[in-house]
Amino acid sequence: TSKTLLDWIDARIQALGGKVARTARRWGRRNVQCCEDSLVRETAESTVRPHSQLMPVPAHLTEFWQAFARRNPTAAREEDFCGAWSFGDTEPLANELATLVLEGRKRGTASAAWCHEAENQRLPQPGDLSIVTDWGGVPLCVIRTATVEVVSFNQVGAEFAAAEGEGDGSLQFWRSAHRDFFTRECDAAGRTFDESMLVVCETFDVV
Repeated sequence: TSKTLLDWIDARIQALGGKVARTARRWGRRNVQCCEDSLVRETAESTVRPHSQLMPVPAHLTEFWQAFARRNPTAAREEDFCGAWSFGDTEPLANELATLVLEGRKRGTASAAWCHEAENQRLPQPGDLSIVTDWGGVPLCVIRTATVEVVSFNQVGAEFAAAEGEGDGSLQFWRSAHRDFFTRECDAAGRTFDESMLVVCETFDVV
C-alpha cells in the first residue's frame, strides 16, 4: 500500500534536487518549525540517515534545549533536531495528547500521507528529535522518532493503536477518533476522506 507514496518520493527527490521544506502535521500537530532536508523513503526497518542541513533550535526554546542537552549530552544532537510543535487541532486536544505523552501512555502518532505530498514534506525518519509543546507553545519534552511505516487507514493495526495510547487504547477508538480528524483535515483541503487513504504511522520515545 505504500508503493505509490514511495514512487512519488523518488520523483520528488529528482524534481527538487533532494531539498524540500518540512512542515509535517502528525495527528493534527501544528506550529512545526522546519528546515530543508532530503526526502527519504521510510519503513519500520529504516536506518537513520543524516540531515543534509542543520535546523537551528528556535531562540525562544534555546534554554529548554540546553537543559535537555545537559541531562542527555549524547542524545542532544542538533543535527537531528527537526522542529517544535503541539499535537491536535484544538487546545483541549493538544493538551490532552501532550499529557498522555508525559504520562508514558502515548508513544505513537499518525499523519495523512497526502499532507506530506501536498506540502512538499519529507517523511519523518528514525532518529528525528522534536520538542513537543502545549497549545500555547510551552515546551514539555523531547521525543525521538523510533519507527515509521506507511499503510492505508483501514490497515492500521491494534498494536499501533495501542501505541497511540488514546481513549481506551483500542483499534476501534483509534479508527473513530482519527476518522473524525482526517475527515476535518480533508474537508479543509477540499478533499474527501477515504479509508484506503495512506497514513504515516510513527512511533517515538521520550528522551
